[in-house]
Amino acid sequence: MSDITNGTNHPLLLRDARRAGDDTRVDVLVRDARVAAVGPDLAAHAGPRAEHVPLDGRVVVPGLWDAHVHLTQWALARHRLDVSAASSAAHAADLVRARLATGRPPAGSPLVGFGFRDGLWPDVPTAALLDAVAGEVPVVLVSADLHCAWLSSAGLRLVGAGGHPTGLLREGEWLPLQGVVDQVPDDAADALVHDASAAAAARGVVGVVDLEIADNLDVWRRRAAARPGLLRVRAGVWEQYLDRVVREELHTGDRVVGLVEQGPLKVITDGSLNTRTAYCHDPYPGTADRGVLAVPPDRLVPLMAHARAHGLRCAIHAIGDAANTHALDAFAATGAAGSVEHAQLLTDDDVARFAALGVVASVQPEHAMDDRDVADRHWAGRTARAFPYGALHAAGVRLALGSDAPVAPLDPWAAIDAAVWRARDGRDAWHPEQRLDLHAALAASVDGRPLSLRVGDPADLAVLDEDPLVRGRTPGALRTQPVAGTLVRGVWTSPLA
Repeated sequence: MSDITNGTNHPLLLRDARRAGDDTRVDVLVRDARVAAVGPDLAAHAGPRAEHVPLDGRVVVPGLWDAHVHLTQWALARHRLDVSAASSAAHAADLVRARLATGRPPAGSPLVGFGFRDGLWPDVPTAALLDAVAGEVPVVLVSADLHCAWLSSAGLRLVGAGGHPTGLLREGEWLPLQGVVDQVPDDAADALVHDASAAAAARGVVGVVDLEIADNLDVWRRRAAARPGLLRVRAGVWEQYLDRVVREELHTGDRVVGLVEQGPLKVITDGSLNTRTAYCHDPYPGTADRGVLAVPPDRLVPLMAHARAHGLRCAIHAIGDAANTHALDAFAATGAAGSVEHAQLLTDDDVARFAALGVVASVQPEHAMDDRDVADRHWAGRTARAFPYGALHAAGVRLALGSDAPVAPLDPWAAIDAAVWRARDGRDAWHPEQRLDLHAALAASVDGRPLSLRVGDPADLAVLDEDPLVRGRTPGALRTQPVAGTLVRGVWTSPLA
């Protein structure tokens, strides 16, 4: 096959396919990286150079997108100590002890774990608890929401936070230090990202919005120069790198290199639920604490206005209901276009404002499954309006589903299942009134394309062994949706099985 970035591959004829929800057999002709025709018996239209691929009734759908990932973080997390199952600080320390018993990292290098959620733990994470099992080995355990980390004394010294009173660093204490433990050689990181991209392609993914905290222009240009990409990438920009994007006059949607295009400006305005730093109108139970407003309106509004003036959409992280109110206020004040990322707790009035302002709700349904018990405790009495996907959809708000990988695995089928069923692991549905119907959840996962294939669309396609509109009628079944192959620009990024 030719280089995926140049779109010069020979015509491809997918024979004897089906569309989602339709048992009629059709051929799909791909030419010049686009869908050229859809219909019966297209062999005569394909031309003599076309490659014919029999699909034997498999289903062809637009390829899936993950609207919010941190791709390097996800690639690294796939190879780190998994502490997501820890039910207490003591349990997490035991997982560290067990890993060190199998081998220690090189001298001076940390043992990095990922995925703990301490919102329901009965005990308190402390540096001393990790010191007892790790000694002088630096240990850094990153929370599943990326908003805090728990470090041993040696780990604190490694990141320059020696003498911290507890070892549990939250929000502003941790986020500036996160890059210290992510420092791996560029070629090693890029290889891990390529492997993670291949795994995503195997699940039918054709594109991601990468909101990694990095100089993403530099990172993705380097990666594109080294090898052809497997995914389309919308590379977000953070405030500290914004001047460069403005100097280059790059607007959201502009092609940067290969499959990479300029993404939105990303701003984090509050914290997270598990860290109890999401900024809320009401205090967390038993406290006077409403969370953290990291970027107040007097800073957010001019920043978004600057981005809008230079052709950039805005992706504004807001989890608590007060943070969402501020974010929507800023969209209204600036006229900026874009999305609120997460939108986990909303007032009824703000649901309506999403629709009125045309702001996209970029949401991660698997978070609702991970956080339902934490929400029941820390947002007690408010969960009827938590993760309100059904209400947003009913109000006419455009939804875009994602994972926030590594916070949840980069697998849109898990997100779709969570959105449709609001349940996992055999549990009853949590606030089933906020479920999405299956068509809406799929539509929110294919970058705004119709599920019925459309002539002229990019040939970014997923070939499925089963119709998701049928398989999705069974709770949990989409989590193991069989994907036979994936194409981007008409080139197989995950070869047909």
